Amino acid sequence: MNLFISSKEKIMTLNKLFAASVLVGSSVFAAQSAMAYGQGDVYARADVVKSDISASGKFDDENTWNGAIGVMPFDKLGVELSGSNSNDYDGNNGDSFKMKQYNIMAQYYPLGGTDSRVQPYAGLGASYVTFNDSSLNGGADSFEKRQWAPTAQVGTDLLITDNWALNGFVQYTDLKADYNDGGDRDLNPLTVGGGVSFRF
Repeated sequence: MNLFISSKEKIMTLNKLFAASVLVGSSVFAAQSAMAYGQGDVYARADVVKSDISASGKFDDENTWNGAIGVMPFDKLGVELSGSNSNDYDGNNGDSFKMKQYNIMAQYYPLGGTDSRVQPYAGLGASYVTFNDSSLNGGADSFEKRQWAPTAQVGTDLLITDNWALNGFVQYTDLKADYNDGGDRDLNPLTVGGGVSFRF
């Protein structure tokens, strides 16, 4: 039995060890990166939401859905675009309208860039609101079809796996809806939602 290993065999053995070390190190790094919640993440959310408005008169507000897609250019900063399905509001004073809301938000994640599975966030941005089939004040008034309003939100993602999370949020929109013929009405929808998030 040859007790001596040639230089060529030593080099081959070292190369194999080096390759194995690189592979293991890359796997560990990839696992840690997957656990991290921060820069470069792209995510999508699907939530069931309910919006309550502060307008005069009792309005029946239905559950609807909200979808969102976002990206995190930095560990603690994200940008999100979201939109809800059209919601019907029927008042006991005869007023009625359909409202649809789209939001663009800058979001701050205080625990971004860490391995925390609880990821709270706070957002500030604007809502683009559209109205359809609005009949107000006995049919004498209607809302302008397209309006903008400032919006704020707070929420939390609870990571279940590296990709899937449970999501919950509360959003407030300071909406003073303008009538077509002058004047306005405070609607100020307060939206509460819950669902799932998927991080790519």
